[in-house]
Amino acid sequence: MTAVPSFVSDTDLSQLRGPNVYLTKLTEQHREALRPLARDERIWEFTKTLLLTETYDAQFDRYFNEALATAGPEGQGFVIRASADDSFIGMTRVYEVDQKVAKGIIGHTWYIPAVWGRVHNKECKLLLLTWLFEIKKLQRVALTVAGQNIRSQKAVQKIGATREGILRRFALRNDGSPTDTHIFSMLADEWWTEKKARLQQLVASY
Repeated sequence: MTAVPSFVSDTDLSQLRGPNVYLTKLTEQHREALRPLARDERIWEFTKTLLLTETYDAQFDRYFNEALATAGPEGQGFVIRASADDSFIGMTRVYEVDQKVAKGIIGHTWYIPAVWGRVHNKECKLLLLTWLFEIKKLQRVALTVAGQNIRSQKAVQKIGATREGILRRFALRNDGSPTDTHIFSMLADEWWTEKKARLQQLVASY
């Protein structure tokens, strides 16, 4: 089944819902539900965003606070949930939204390993890109992936994004090691002419 996003309004950043996943605005009430789910070293194998040490809780709180701070006119943090049972399966963010240039970035996305390689990420991207291109009227959406995360790079390319380049040694991981950032993008005219249909077909094939 092809996901059909539903929106209550543009201003309240309401639910973006498909048959397999839905996204809701990240709030403080989600903190403790997500804390144990994120405590899985497989999620952070390449990014090292969270290290499973004795300081994990403090690390998670900083990470969660940063995601909350994304909210507002320049972006939004989302919690990703399974439509079948409302369970939490991950997080994502839209950030650095520039309304003048009509552009933004999708990133900081993670899922619990149980849904890796399944329909959930593709449907999530379909919901987000539909919202950004068709509701927010953006003309460009970028997606960023850590250099070490080959699996996520392949996933972003599979949904139809174009690899633009690599920002070398662009950031430091939480363990102090440097990382490249790979930049992908999609444009509004590409979305309308081919990318949306391609992504819908990918979702429907599951």
